[in-house]
Amino acid sequence: MTAAPYDDPPPRPALTVLGAGVMGVGITVLALGHGLPVHLVDIDRERLDRAGELIDGELRLAELMGALPAGTPPGTLATGTSLKAAARATAVIEAVTENAATKAAVLAEVSGLVRPGTLLITNTSSIPVDELAGALERPEELVGTHFMNPPYLIKTAEVVRGARTGDSAMAAVAALLTAVRRRAVVVRDAPGFVTSRILHPMINDAARVVEEGTATAEDVDALMQGCLGHPTGPLRTADLIGIDNLVDSLTVLHERTGDDGCRPTGLLLQLVREGRLGRKSGRGFYDYT
Repeated sequence: MTAAPYDDPPPRPALTVLGAGVMGVGITVLALGHGLPVHLVDIDRERLDRAGELIDGELRLAELMGALPAGTPPGTLATGTSLKAAARATAVIEAVTENAATKAAVLAEVSGLVRPGTLLITNTSSIPVDELAGALERPEELVGTHFMNPPYLIKTAEVVRGARTGDSAMAAVAALLTAVRRRAVVVRDAPGFVTSRILHPMINDAARVVEEGTATAEDVDALMQGCLGHPTGPLRTADLIGIDNLVDSLTVLHERTGDDGCRPTGLLLQLVREGRLGRKSGRGFYDYT
């Protein structure tokens, strides 16, 4: 009598990541470093080419820092400019610019391409998930995540369940985060959720203190680190987030909550106009050149 073979292990999730900006690259590094295949999509071919170099460098850095599982061969990376790549994915993570109309348009198109039951994730720092779900053919498949930058170093992810998010989607996002060894903290849908609703107004206030001449950026961060235990200081954190991304998130919060503390301060708007976007541009509150 022939013994029955062991069941094959479940296949690894095949991800499509939409957007080759800071967060798209970081999420791709996290997934590749845990052995998952990724198809990274962006409409800008030059940005995709630059992203490939960044991903190689960040994978090496993450490995040196011990942030990836030892002995796990990296997943394979493919890149392309067509959303049609998402049709073959088991999960799609949208990480385009923090603009509700742009995100809704991308998600609507992807929803029409993927197989029913495919997990759709919007990586957003501030836009309510149910607001975006209205653009989808199957709104129950959409879940929100808020990965922190860089995702391969920060081991907790905020997960947002929209009003129409289904149980299957919640189970799928939990399995995906387990595959990349991330702790999921599930919160209710609201503008800014928890992290951005608390952090971004604080950064706005820190920028306002500098704008008013009370202290320099260096002194603000030194006091927040030394006196209040903030690990990097709010203005170094702003540079890491990207000043443009921060302004977009604050604008969403201001429009949807009416909280005037979320109106982007003039200094942040000035930095964006000057192209001083933080680490990714070489200058923000600090000079990284």
